[in-house]
Amino acid sequence: RQSWRLSGHVFLAGLVSALIVTVTHQSEDLFDGLQHDWVDAQLRSTRNAVTSNAFSEWLWGGMQYQLEHHLFPTMPRYKYRALAPIVRRWAAEVGAEYREDGEWQILCRNFATLRCVAHLPAALRAPSSRADSVFSQRAAAAWVGGTRASP
Repeated sequence: RQSWRLSGHVFLAGLVSALIVTVTHQSEDLFDGLQHDWVDAQLRSTRNAVTSNAFSEWLWGGMQYQLEHHLFPTMPRYKYRALAPIVRRWAAEVGAEYREDGEWQILCRNFATLRCVAHLPAALRAPSSRADSVFSQRAAAAWVGGTRASP
């Protein structure tokens, strides 16, 4: 009984973490090459979630401020709320897009992106995203160097 309770807590914590992290990144711009404007790349590759109540604010744990987190990654999370209006104002002054959606809109945007990707045809010659990882270099790895290993 105790192991089921622990498993449930681990599953729920993982689900909440995954929902919070992926929705603020996956539906944003992806880059094929080096981005020479680091600030612009940060603004285009993430999005803030506007929380609707105190519980949601607590649940997101500061990660609803992804733009601020990406621009100032070493800043403590509790300072992001005060920083957000400053970054928003700066973005407006320089003509940069400050991306944010309500918490439900950002979830819907992410699910729509996942649905779209799931229906795309497979890119057979696409390089493996794990070709140079420690795990892909093992002899028993299913994918080695971006190609399917022989059975």
